[in-house]
Order: sequence, then structure tokens, then C-alpha cells
Amino acid sequence: MVPPSRVSHGCRRWIAMGNRRQFLHTSASMAVLGLAASAGLLPAAAQAAWNKSAFDAKGLAEVVKALGGAAPLESPDVRLHAPEIAENGNVVRVGVSTTLPGATRLALLVDKNPNTLAALFDIPAGTEPNVAFNIKMSQTSTVYALVQAGDRFYFAAREVTVTLGGCGA
Repeated sequence: MVPPSRVSHGCRRWIAMGNRRQFLHTSASMAVLGLAASAGLLPAAAQAAWNKSAFDAKGLAEVVKALGGAAPLESPDVRLHAPEIAENGNVVRVGVSTTLPGATRLALLVDKNPNTLAALFDIPAGTEPNVAFNIKMSQTSTVYALVQAGDRFYFAAREVTVTLGGCGA
């Protein structure tokens, strides 16, 4: 008869081996998925979500048009959280939130950046429309928070002064 201490040790070793195999399998799968994504082999559905024309547009009006809207309206229900002065343009903390009912999309635009549209978020139903993130700013510029609610677009704007440029400046 095998002593209980050896059985539990063998059992622990078998469990650890199973966890290790699972870890290696998961890691290999993730590596393959990462390589496929970097090689441009993503499914068509994932690539279709990319709105290249919106990210290539210059200025607020062009971005809204590329997103399928008309002239946006300024609204106090759209809040842009951004500093008045950004000491380093490489890391500028910004946020967009709104109390507008039915908000389905949030965006952030930086007027004088190489790509005006800095970020675009689709907001699922039942989700609080509130995002915060870091961006790079090449120079002092007007920053816009853009919200789509229904078929209309609303915005808030603020001038952000950059003392040390990012974006290659």
C-alpha cells in the first residue's frame, strides 16, 4: 500500500502538470493570435470596424461628416476633461463624458495633431458614457469632445496649451 503522503504529492504533481500544459497551450494560442493580428490577418468583421476616413479627416466638420453626421451642436451636456496647460505633450490626460440620453459614440479630436481624430469609442446600451485616457499633442491646440446621441452630434471644446511638444515635436 502507498503511504498517503506520496499519493497527495503525486496528485499535486499531476495537477501542476495539467495547469502547466493549460498555461503553455493558452500562451501559444495567444502568441499565434498576436502574430496574425500584427500581420493583418484579422477577420473582416474586425477590420470593418476601422473607419479610416474619419481618422484621416482634418477638422471637426470633416470628422463628423466622415462619421455620418451633419453639423455638430455645442452642448453643456458634453463634458471634456482636459488640462488648461499640458507640461508635456507626450502624455496629456483627457476624458469625455456626457449626460445626453442615448449616447452611442464618444470621440476626442485634437485640431492641430497629425490625425485630428485621436480616439473613437462605441458605447454599448446600458453603459455609462464616460472614458478617460492619455493622448499625445504636438502643439497648443483646440481639443474637442464629440458625442453621438441618436442621429445628432454634440461637442464641447477647450484650448490646451502644450509647453513641451509630443508627436515628434
